[in-house]
Amino acid sequence: MKILLLILLSFVALNATVYYSKVEPLEVKKITSNVMGAVLFIDEAMLGKKLDRSAYIKIDSQLDRDELKFTQEKLEYVRNSVQANEAILVNLKKSLEKKRVNYKKVKGLKIKSSVEKDREFYDLILSENSYLSTQKEINNLKSQITDLKLRIAQLTKTIEDKNLQDEGYILYSLDVKVGEVVNKSTPLATLMDTSKAIVTLYLNEKDLLHARDKTIYIDGNKTEYKVDRLLYVTDSKNISKYKAQIIINAPKIFSKLVKIELRGKSK
Repeated sequence: MKILLLILLSFVALNATVYYSKVEPLEVKKITSNVMGAVLFIDEAMLGKKLDRSAYIKIDSQLDRDELKFTQEKLEYVRNSVQANEAILVNLKKSLEKKRVNYKKVKGLKIKSSVEKDREFYDLILSENSYLSTQKEINNLKSQITDLKLRIAQLTKTIEDKNLQDEGYILYSLDVKVGEVVNKSTPLATLMDTSKAIVTLYLNEKDLLHARDKTIYIDGNKTEYKVDRLLYVTDSKNISKYKAQIIINAPKIFSKLVKIELRGKSK
């Protein structure tokens, strides 16, 4: 019986390939600036800790907030102007309808001179032009409202981008200091998602073909993990190897080197 067990273990070992990999955070995110401005605040106390909803970097947004306030006020003025013009348009429409009726009556009367008829006609044309002009003004004002809404959205986004919040991420590093003036694409911080971990392997062709069917052992312990990401194109750095990644539960300590075995019968 012992001999049979040894033979079985030897067979499994022959069909297992050993790899070594560091256990890294699930995601490493480089934060760069989307805006321009002076850095007013950085929360160094949060280095190495999980971020909450508080801003860990603040960039000067006073002018943006002032412009946002004035733009919102202007939007309200323009909306009021639209309402006033729409009320005027209603009155102009009523007046125009009556003038059209009156002109139809007048132009057929023989007792009215051509001068009087022309006067009625020109008065009707002026009323129609006034109606169309008011309608045009309303359309222009509505176009202004659309532009102002867009500007408000842009300013709101800029203010948000100047108060960096990334709840749930670990603040790994801060790449700016208070007083520095940043531009677009300036590196600001590095964040990490440590809710899970990932190990990266560079498989040989034999393991690649049946990687998703293999049983994964980590440091000699059998796991329920499976290969999550697999590329069937050779890696640009590890020539003739194929990149595979396994997502695992987060360890207490990251960046440790672990032994990964892919065990199973070759097909």
